[in-house]
Amino acid sequence: MLRVHFTGQDFARIRFAPRPAPLQELHAALTTAVTRRGGPLFAPWRGRVLRSLPAASDPLADLVPAGRPPSFLDVLGDTMADGFARIRATGPGLVRSELERVHGATPAPGWIRGLHAGDETAWRTLHRAQRAAYETVLAPVWSVVQDLHRDEFTRYALTAAEHGVAVALTGLAPGSRLHEGVWEWPCAAPDRDVRLGGRGLVLLPTFHHPAGPLVQDAPGRPAVLTYPAGPGLAPPTQRPATPAESLAAVLGRTRLDALRLLAEPHTTSSLARALHVSNATASSHAAALRSAGMATTTRTGRSVTHRRTALGTLVAGA
Repeated sequence: MLRVHFTGQDFARIRFAPRPAPLQELHAALTTAVTRRGGPLFAPWRGRVLRSLPAASDPLADLVPAGRPPSFLDVLGDTMADGFARIRATGPGLVRSELERVHGATPAPGWIRGLHAGDETAWRTLHRAQRAAYETVLAPVWSVVQDLHRDEFTRYALTAAEHGVAVALTGLAPGSRLHEGVWEWPCAAPDRDVRLGGRGLVLLPTFHHPAGPLVQDAPGRPAVLTYPAGPGLAPPTQRPATPAESLAAVLGRTRLDALRLLAEPHTTSSLARALHVSNATASSHAAALRSAGMATTTRTGRSVTHRRTALGTLVAGA
């Protein structure tokens, strides 16, 4: 069981990662591939991934003997370059202690010894391996990951707003409960207690890891909890409709385009020009969005200005 201990300050510092983190998602996918998590549904995906990984990614296996990755690999970052820069900024003492913990008495490959010594060539080897694995495993589906993340972000935000943080948190983990400031999450991993102590918590969904959660608990930083969201990307034999496609099916493509355009204020005529429709049609779309609480209209003299509301922003996935 995982037990996350909150203080009052921690509840005020819970935040949801606004975007997926490429390196975290990559590590979750590789962990699923090599540990055979997810059962037979993941078998075809796992086979494709392991067969397609290029030789340049092989050094990553050296970092996780017995499935125990060093903690300095778990970083947030909106891009691969940003994520690697955060890894590279890890203090040399933590890099050495984590490599020693992971490898123990097992002889380490030469490039790992170079990483232990702070050799730049070894760091470049790690960077190339991560990039090669990302291009093979995640790049082809990254736009789908981004859409799914926005959908999960919206669901969490609406649940927290309507029912409170406690319901939103326990909704991420079926069977979990929040009791006297402790979030208890039943899982197959050994018992673990994470004491936030005022640092706060970042919630990050993953779509390639069916078992969870994964916790990054670095001293002096907010803890990061990566949890499995939905059915994930691996099992389906064909790509499911993305949230954007589903939303277009409900609202209609033109009305969805109007909702996105209203991130900035538009008059009826400017909205009509942007949508390539008549003023009457643009006004009708704005009125429908306004009645659903997704847009507001302000009149100044003979001119009206439309703009998206906070709810509209959540629905649009911006």
